[in-house]
Amino acid sequence: MSIVVTGATGHLGRHVVAQLLEKVPADQVTAVVRDRDRAADLAARGVRLAVADYNSPATFDGLFAAGDRVLLISGNEFDKGRVQQHRVVIDAAKAAGVALLAYTSAPSSLTAALADDHRATEEVLVGSGVPYVLLRNGWYHENYTEQLAPVLEHGAVVQAAGEGRVSSAARADYAAAAVAVLTGEGHENTAYELGGDEAWSFAEYAAELSRQTGKEIAYRPVSVEDYVGILTGAGLPEPLAAVFAGVDAAIAKGELVVSTGDLSRLAGRPATPLAEAIRAALKA
Repeated sequence: MSIVVTGATGHLGRHVVAQLLEKVPADQVTAVVRDRDRAADLAARGVRLAVADYNSPATFDGLFAAGDRVLLISGNEFDKGRVQQHRVVIDAAKAAGVALLAYTSAPSSLTAALADDHRATEEVLVGSGVPYVLLRNGWYHENYTEQLAPVLEHGAVVQAAGEGRVSSAARADYAAAAVAVLTGEGHENTAYELGGDEAWSFAEYAAELSRQTGKEIAYRPVSVEDYVGILTGAGLPEPLAAVFAGVDAAIAKGELVVSTGDLSRLAGRPATPLAEAIRAALKA
């Protein structure tokens, strides 16, 4: 039996593998990667590597074994048919007879286009007969704290989210929830709605940035259409810009407020506060 993590060299995947190694021997962890060289550090720690690509179904043949516990981290190639990519993994897991397949989805409250692939993947997984866990991850702090340079340069947080609030948390928090499911018992055929302990607004985000930097950072709300223009002007393809702007529109409607407490319960600790994430990003 192995705990298998797909997308293991991605931002979330690396957190999951690192936290797994705190709980189980390295030879019980398999990291699924597309580029073996990018995972050299994981191999050096004793993690088993498997090279496979969501876009090449044959690469998953024989990758899983009966009794494995699998974390399917959703793909980020929006233009390559993510549902079919995920189906490749689910089909391989079913054929192998894995004990559990956990999937990183999106909150059920999110109706933006970003959630469409997640809802469709959930249908495939639930209908497959494979014991599943739906990890419906909310937004990440890092979606904002890793983009601080233009905010600090222009002295403004620009979003199309109005007065909406976000229950974001750190990637490490969501990884802790995934690890709890992969190493624990009694999670089969369950959906968890995951988000931070406290929701915040972008006006509050700007105020916290001002407090920590000593600079005046304002929140400047814009329309969804204007935000698409800003994102495309920054180099994002228009379809992807529309997806991200759609998330802001969903935030304005309260769709990324998650108040279940599932994340901190699974992680066994409070979720990382936004202020702490900002502090860490500014130090970096």
